Amino acid sequence: MDISNLGPTLVLGGARSGKSTFAEKLVEATGSPMHYLATGRAFDEEMQERIALHQATRQGKGWTTHEEPLDLVGLLRRIDEPGRAVLIDCLTLWVTNLMMEERDMAAEFAALAAFLPEARSRLVFVSNEVGLGIVPENRMARDFRDHAGRLHQIVAEKSAEVYFVAAGLPLKMKG
Repeated sequence: MDISNLGPTLVLGGARSGKSTFAEKLVEATGSPMHYLATGRAFDEEMQERIALHQATRQGKGWTTHEEPLDLVGLLRRIDEPGRAVLIDCLTLWVTNLMMEERDMAAEFAALAAFLPEARSRLVFVSNEVGLGIVPENRMARDFRDHAGRLHQIVAEKSAEVYFVAAGLPLKMKG
């Protein structure tokens, strides 16, 4: 598959919706060198197990893994190369990391938005859609939901394709 003229893809879905599996299949179908950019951090045993499960599903398939919880754009710039496919999993974990480090969300989002039109790699972003439920009861959770929603809008606007995945079924929303 010629991936040179495709823009970014955003894959949204809820927890255990099948979004990561779908995104991995999109990248694998390109036939390009595959890079996996993991934003998650393992603060507890349960998260360590989740990360290990994700790693096991990619083992032996030719993926190169990069772990970067904060400097997403910096790493993307360093590995950006024509003919390469990069899966970024996931944007909401990146938002969490930025919030925990009290980073300037608007500046981080603007840097990503500025990079997307320049990207030479095929980028596939995975993220949790968190805005479909009730209004969270505490300020931090509301801020998280709001930041994620703004980031999704930015990435969706710059993306050639956007999918929503539920129950393992992708719904193409754009492209």
